[in-house]
Amino acid sequence: MGHGTGVASDEVFRVETHGIDTIPDEDRHGSPKDLFWLWFGSNLTFTYVINGALAVAFGLSFWQATAVVVIGGLAFFVVSAAGLSGIRTGTATLVISRAAFGHRGNLPAGVLNWIVSIGYTVVNTVVGTLALEAFFADAGWRAPGDTGRALALLVTLALTFVVAMWGHATVQAAEQWLAYGLAAGFGAFLVFTVPQADFGGTTAAGAAGVAGVSAWSWALVVALSGPFSYLPMPADYTRYLPKDTSLRAITWSGAFGGFISSVALGVGGVAAATRTDMTDAVAGAQSLLPGWFQPVFLALVLGGSVTNSIITLYSSSLNLQVLGIPWSRARTIVISATVTAVGSLAALFLTDFTSSLLSFLSLLIIVFAPWSGVFLADMLLRRCRYDAHALHAGRAGAYWYRAGFSPAGTAALLTGLVFALLTCDSELWTGPLVAPLGGADLTVLGSVVAGLAYWALSRRTGAPTPATSAH
Repeated sequence: MGHGTGVASDEVFRVETHGIDTIPDEDRHGSPKDLFWLWFGSNLTFTYVINGALAVAFGLSFWQATAVVVIGGLAFFVVSAAGLSGIRTGTATLVISRAAFGHRGNLPAGVLNWIVSIGYTVVNTVVGTLALEAFFADAGWRAPGDTGRALALLVTLALTFVVAMWGHATVQAAEQWLAYGLAAGFGAFLVFTVPQADFGGTTAAGAAGVAGVSAWSWALVVALSGPFSYLPMPADYTRYLPKDTSLRAITWSGAFGGFISSVALGVGGVAAATRTDMTDAVAGAQSLLPGWFQPVFLALVLGGSVTNSIITLYSSSLNLQVLGIPWSRARTIVISATVTAVGSLAALFLTDFTSSLLSFLSLLIIVFAPWSGVFLADMLLRRCRYDAHALHAGRAGAYWYRAGFSPAGTAALLTGLVFALLTCDSELWTGPLVAPLGGADLTVLGSVVAGLAYWALSRRTGAPTPATSAH
């Protein structure tokens, strides 16, 4: 899996030699500004335009929906701060979470996290494919049958896979390079769309923007689902940073990047939805743009889909190593890419994509909210100090607990999951507490419930303490 060989093990356009093994000091490099570009570039994705439009579709006015978008953006401060664990341990987030759940207790959440990360990669791949297919049509190239869509899928998958295959350094560099063009292009998109917004209390359908508690809660679930989905991966991108890198520096750099791109594009989606039907979000947004800019817009949608898919696909390869697949990171990514390709084919040719996206986002938070609550509570209780050797030591390490399960972590996770299931309101599942709560979806609070349960259970069993040694 790689050894201390200097930064040559993590160079642009060379296959990264490290996986989830601890990055030795001599291989550490980079600075907090790298995190700005990583989170800024990877979140210049059209998904946030869709999320903003959904807030309006739920019944929120321009300013109400914008408030929800901003709250979602602020969640990146939590995501970015969680990256300190990677600096301290030199390994991936889903290795570090063994401290909270135990080696075996970490596996079920690891499987679910892998499924959801692949699901998000599929979502972005499908959006990029449809944009590229439309780009082909605008350029006058119309292939017979589904040939154009199949070719567009192949190109989108190839762009994502090649960068993620090379690894950490290439991923970071690609996010920065792509961010320059995407930021300029999406900036123009905002100039065209935001001034057209209805800043009053009406939506595109003309309904009064008087939103009930259910509309607010649905919009918040969608807005927070993006940042929550990243919580199992921030250490994946900080593990190479020198050990003396400060928490303040990485928090502000990463959070600022994710906040700017997600909020800007979310507001663009809000603005568009107050003026036009965004059921087909790409076509709806296109209708507000001048003709000459529409091909550029389609290229932006494709580029944003690729930048987001790159980091989720890369992290999914580390995830598979955590689950015990004895392959190098560069080989495990082939598994993730193959499943992504199959899922994308199904989404493009077999199912209704819009309803699938809604269902996926609403159920995603059931998994990530409680997991995140326990992981973050454990990180705070330990003050982000771990025994890095024990994270990899299995039975011989301090994080084996009882038969590989942490009683506190497992019980707290289940508590949060039960709460999330009881209060979830989605197309696929409506919890029994939704109606008594006036239609509110409180799934997001599963993180708070799980975190508080972990804190209480840890106090009874002996709270996690900072490790005396990082090795």
